[in-house]
Amino acid sequence: MSQDQSLPQGTTIGILGGGQLGRMLALAAAKLGMRSHIFCPDPDSPAFEVTPHKTVAAYDDEIALAAFADTVDIVTYEFENVPAATAEFLAARKPLRPGANALAISQDRLAEKSFLSARNIAVASYRPVETIDQLRSALTELGQPAVLKTTRLGYDGKGQRLIKSIDEAADAFAALSPKPLVLEAFVPFEKEISVVVARNLQGEVKTFEAAENVHRHHILHTSTVPAAISSTLEKHASMAAKAIVIALNYVGVLGVEFFVVPGKDRPSLIVNEIAPRVHNSGHWTEAVCLTDQFEQHIRAILGWQLGDPSRMADVVMQNLIGDESLDLGDLLTAGAQPHLYGKTEPRPGRKMGHFNKITPKTPTLL
Repeated sequence: MSQDQSLPQGTTIGILGGGQLGRMLALAAAKLGMRSHIFCPDPDSPAFEVTPHKTVAAYDDEIALAAFADTVDIVTYEFENVPAATAEFLAARKPLRPGANALAISQDRLAEKSFLSARNIAVASYRPVETIDQLRSALTELGQPAVLKTTRLGYDGKGQRLIKSIDEAADAFAALSPKPLVLEAFVPFEKEISVVVARNLQGEVKTFEAAENVHRHHILHTSTVPAAISSTLEKHASMAAKAIVIALNYVGVLGVEFFVVPGKDRPSLIVNEIAPRVHNSGHWTEAVCLTDQFEQHIRAILGWQLGDPSRMADVVMQNLIGDESLDLGDLLTAGAQPHLYGKTEPRPGRKMGHFNKITPKTPTLL
């Protein structure tokens, strides 16, 4: 596709999902002169606050979906669990970016691992599990501990159980549904990093720097940039992220999570998972990058030239979970940039906002 086929200012972007990511995408679109129309079943969606164009309907409501498609020029999404039927219905009517293929692969852990392995991108050893006997055999092959996961609908630590011995197999198998499942070898990683990568309609690809992530109770707590890794490992992570979006023929922003695994000579990288959307660990970009991940996604799906992802300062992004958002005033010391999501009920485990703590840029590790 040539540059003159890119979509113009005034384009209406349909966004599936009305959470904080949809909200931030709509804000980025407005900054570029675009309109956003949010489609979400939840009438209290925080994204509804930032655009007057909204549809409150179920994702399987084809009448509402058709009416939504008639009002937009292009469709994107803020979460990877968009029902496949919804994606296919809309893709037949308007351009869907990223495409349905990326959704299908990222929604299923087995499909994702198979896709990555076929392209020589390292993942943890794994086995499909449909029966308790398969689980016991897989535990014998992969060893213990190992992690049993649902193939679908798992995030923030949901849908998974650590199995420390075969004696725990039956309880773990019974606890997880829907099935089938996948068993992954336990990875003795020293840290987790993530890379946000973008590819536009013309095939231009750019990555943001790797962030070093720390989790609490299986929910991302902080993302720190620069990550405490060598420049060589940084380059390897960037190259792997680029290889993934090219192999997917992907259009938009994608998040890639890696485990950094210690080795005899040097550490190596294993992909933990991919997310076909803007990513929580990329929120730091809005404070210290010339182009943040949200604007980059909008540029990419419109067929515009990608922006400069250069980082101008060091930063630590911290999620505000539940009641932590009520203490925001105490956190706003010098160099802190807040972002609340407009959610009214600070439930335990719910992401209510984040803030970026900015400090002067330091030299990159060699």
